[in-house]
Amino acid sequence: MGKIILKNVTKSFGATTVIPDINLTIDDGEFVVFVGPSGCGKSTLLRLIAGLEDTSSGVIEIDGRDVTAEAPAKRGLAMVFQSYALYPHMSVRNNIAFPLKMAKTDPAIIEKKVTDAARILNLTAYLDRRPGQLSGGQRQRVAIGRAIVREPSAFLFDEPLSNLDAALRGTMRLEISELHQTLKTTMIYVTHDQVEAMTMADKIVVLNAGRIEQVGSPLDLYNKPDNLFVAGFIGSPRMNFIPAAKAGISDAHTVGIRPEHIRISGEAGTFRGTVGVAEHLGADTFLHVNVDGIGTMTVRAGGEVPVSHGDTVYLTPEAGRLHRFNDKGVAIR
Repeated sequence: MGKIILKNVTKSFGATTVIPDINLTIDDGEFVVFVGPSGCGKSTLLRLIAGLEDTSSGVIEIDGRDVTAEAPAKRGLAMVFQSYALYPHMSVRNNIAFPLKMAKTDPAIIEKKVTDAARILNLTAYLDRRPGQLSGGQRQRVAIGRAIVREPSAFLFDEPLSNLDAALRGTMRLEISELHQTLKTTMIYVTHDQVEAMTMADKIVVLNAGRIEQVGSPLDLYNKPDNLFVAGFIGSPRMNFIPAAKAGISDAHTVGIRPEHIRISGEAGTFRGTVGVAEHLGADTFLHVNVDGIGTMTVRAGGEVPVSHGDTVYLTPEAGRLHRFNDKGVAIR
């Protein structure tokens, strides 16, 4: 079991409040991602759940048990950090087994758990190597293996892929998602990368200045952002924002249009603009178009689009795909 409930949780460092007041329920078996810009409080919130930081007020429950004042070791959680924190003089086998040996677990049980974890993580062939003989992705899998053998109620991941290159990050995203499907254990994952959040999460928690802006599935947040902050953070490339009056909309203050929901033409359309930077990626083309009276709008078109710097183009938002916001930045439904 791994249901985690936060009730009016706050955290302050002296006179500075970094988590003002958070209420959140994470259901057993969910993959929940905390996402937001640097300094938004996502890692602090994870550390509060882990017990690595004391709460200033509020209650943290795990499976119905108040653990607010309990030590990290008694919470039944396992944490995987950005740094691998492996023992360089130990083999992979001994690194994975370390927490069980510290708990004086029966050697036969240790061997079975290490063997099972290595099989799940494709580390069987590397059990007798040392960390220095492994790639970054393999080292991160060893760190995850060390967490798996503890059979925790939940796994807590604090930006575990930040030290990896782009290709390895993509591979490890898939491996961690597959691991969740195999173990069916609650996972909480912290990242500043909204692509990781969109591709991995059952539920995303968007944080800003320590406050929860919105909680929902990836597609809920993509299709129905509650406010300008969520609309601008979720989605890549980010949403275009223009004054509602420029779009001919009278009941809103700001209109949002996602780059992939804009049609481009060389003849006629809603907005006339000049192509600035054109990014030709093969499968997609990203165009940054300078529109008079509005500024730069980004367009995402499928495939190759035969335009280049200085060309005149016309942009037309797809009907029914506009997001409207009032003067406080709140979505108008």
